[in-house]
Amino acid sequence: MAVETEEEYGGTGASFFSSILVIEELAKVDPSVSVLCDIQNTLINTLFRRCGTEEQKSTYLPRLAKDTIGSFCLSEAGAGSDAFSLKTVAEKKKDYYLLTGSKMWISNAEHAGVFLVMANADPSASYKGITCFIVPRDTEGLHIGKKEDKLGLRASSTCSLTFESVKVPEKNILGEPGKGYKYAIEMLNEGRIGIAAQMLGLAQGCFDLTIPYTKQRVQFGKRIFDFQGMQHQIAHVATQLEAARLLTYNAARMQEAGRPFIKEACMAKYYCSEVASLTASKCIEWMGGVGFTKDYPIEKYYRDCKIGTIYEGTSNIQLNTMAKYIDKEY
Repeated sequence: MAVETEEEYGGTGASFFSSILVIEELAKVDPSVSVLCDIQNTLINTLFRRCGTEEQKSTYLPRLAKDTIGSFCLSEAGAGSDAFSLKTVAEKKKDYYLLTGSKMWISNAEHAGVFLVMANADPSASYKGITCFIVPRDTEGLHIGKKEDKLGLRASSTCSLTFESVKVPEKNILGEPGKGYKYAIEMLNEGRIGIAAQMLGLAQGCFDLTIPYTKQRVQFGKRIFDFQGMQHQIAHVATQLEAARLLTYNAARMQEAGRPFIKEACMAKYYCSEVASLTASKCIEWMGGVGFTKDYPIEKYYRDCKIGTIYEGTSNIQLNTMAKYIDKEY
C-alpha cells in the first residue's frame, strides 16, 4: 500500500514500475484488491508525496503505509468524462472552507480513512478554481452513501458522497489553490497505466486458469487443446496478452524516465481493457458449460473486466486523446 513512498514515511521507496508490477500480480488473483492498491499508490500516495506540505506528508503518509485507505473524489452525477464540470463548491470563510455538493462512483469510499476531494473554490474562474482538499473520514457533514451493487469488482467499494457544509481548515488544502484540475489530470494520466496493469493481470490470471483445463478435458479421444481451431484461438489471445504487456511496461518505463507518456498510457489502458474483455470471453468459451458457472472463477474475471473500458477515462476518451497527440505529431 506504499510501494513508492519513501522509507522515512514507512514505505518501501521502490519505483513506479514496481507499483505497476504489484498491481498486475494482484489482479491475476483478484482485480478488486488490485484496484485498491492501484488507487492508493498511483493517486493518493503520489498526490501527498508531490503536493503535500511536510506536515501533511508526515501526518498521512505513515498512516497510508500502515493502516489507512485513501479515496480520490472527482466524479459527480454530471461530471464523468467531462470531469471538470463538477458542481461541488468550497466557500472561503476566515481560515477554513465550507464544502457543499456530492460525488458519485467513488472507489474505496466504504473503508477510506481520508478523502482527497476536488471542489471549486472559485466558480467564476471555471475549472481553474478547482482545489484539492484533504477531508478525514470523521469530518462532520461528510456522509458516505451505500455501496453500489455492481456487476463486477464487487469486493471494491464504490459509493456516493454528500458534503453538507463540511468545514475544512485552510491548512488542509493539498498543493496550491486552483491547481486541483492540474493535479487530477497528472494523476489520472499515470493512473491509466495502473488500470492497464490491472486489466493485463486480470487477463493473464484468467488465461492461466483456463489453459490447464483445455489440456485435461478430452473430447473425441483427444485433448481439446489439440484441436487446431483451439490452438489458433489460444495462440491469438497469447499474442495479444504479450502485446498488452509490452504496451503497459513501455508506458511505465517512459513515465519513470521523465519522458512524455500520455499517448502511450492511453494506448496501454485502451488496449489492455480490450484484451481483458476478449480473453475473459474466450476463456469462458474454452471452458464450455463449466466456464458459465460459479464453480470456476472464470465468470468472475468476465464480470470484473468490463469496468476497464469505463473508469479512469472511457475507451472513447482514450481514443480521443490518442488522436489529439497523433494530430500534433504530423
